[in-house]
Amino acid sequence: MSELKSASFSRMVVQRFRQDRIATICFLMILILFVIAIFSPILANNKPVALKYQGKFYFPLLFKYRQFVSTDFKELSKKLTGPDFAIFPVVPYSPTEYDLMSVLQPPGRSHWLGTDDRGRDVLSRMIWGSRVSLSVGFIAVGIYVLIGIFLGAMAGYYGGGLDAGLSRLIEVMICFPTFFLIITIIAFLPPSIYNIMIAIGFTGWTGVARLIRGEFLKIRQSAYVEAEKALGAKDLRIIFRHILPNALAPTLVVATFGVADAILIESALSFLGFGVPPPTASWGELLSQSRSYIDFAWWLASFPGIAIFITVTIYNLVGEGIRDAIDPRLKET
Repeated sequence: MSELKSASFSRMVVQRFRQDRIATICFLMILILFVIAIFSPILANNKPVALKYQGKFYFPLLFKYRQFVSTDFKELSKKLTGPDFAIFPVVPYSPTEYDLMSVLQPPGRSHWLGTDDRGRDVLSRMIWGSRVSLSVGFIAVGIYVLIGIFLGAMAGYYGGGLDAGLSRLIEVMICFPTFFLIITIIAFLPPSIYNIMIAIGFTGWTGVARLIRGEFLKIRQSAYVEAEKALGAKDLRIIFRHILPNALAPTLVVATFGVADAILIESALSFLGFGVPPPTASWGELLSQSRSYIDFAWWLASFPGIAIFITVTIYNLVGEGIRDAIDPRLKET
C-alpha cells in the first residue's frame, strides 16, 4: 500500500514540476551542462576526432597510436594534401595547451573567449572546468546525503539516547561556520579534487540528518508502520522499504540546493588557492587567475563568473520547482 502511494505521489510531483516552465527550462539547461561536462574531451581538444593520413584512418582523440606519440596534429594538418584530412573538435585547443604568442588575447575568431596569461584558451578551460564543478557538486552532495539519511533514519526510528546523541552532535557541528571548517580540513590535506569532495561531504550532512529525523519521527507512528511491526517485519525492512521512500521527497530539495552550494564552495576554494591543483582547469581557478589582470583582461573574470552565476541560479530554480511540486501550498505563501 505504501509503495503504491509513493509511486502515485512521485507521478503527481513530476506532473506539477512540468507545469513550472522556468524550472523545466532550468532542468534542461542542467542536462546541457551534463552533456558538456561528459563530452568535454570531444568538444575541446587539440587532437583530431578523425584523421586520414597516407590513406589510413585514425582516431587520435579516442585511441593512442605509436606513430603519433609526439606529433603536433595542428602542424600535421597543415601538411595534409589530396584525400588526407583532419577533423578537429569545435574548440581545437587543449585546456593545458600553452601559446606564448597569444598571451592575454581578447575574444576573437581564433579564441572565442580569449586567452589567459599563458596563452591557454579560456573557452576550452571553461568546458573542462565544468567537469570539476559538476563532479564536486554531485559527489559531495551524494556523500553528505547518504550520511545524513543513515544517521537521521537511525535517530528518528529508534529515538532515545541515539536520537539525543545525534541531536547534540548536529548542534555542535552547526556552531562551526561550514566554509571555514572546510578550509581548515583542506589546509591539512594535499590539494586534490577528491579531498574537496570529502571535506564538503563530511561537513554538510547535518541539514539532511535533521530533515530525515523529523520525517521518521512523523511517519514511524503511521498505521502501516505499526502493521508491519505487528506482522514481525525486521527493523531494516521497515526503515528502508516502507519509511524511507516516503521520507525522501523533501531531501531532493535539500540536495538540489546543496549542489549549487557545493559548486560555490569549490569555486571559492579555488579562488583562494585551496582548490584543485594546477594545471587542472576549474571556474574558480580562472577567477583567481583574473585578479592580476582585472584592469585590462576583463574576459578572464567575466565569463567564469557568468558561468558560476548561471549554474548556481538554475540549480536554485530547479530546487524551488521541486519544492513547490512536493508541497504546492509553499508556492501560494
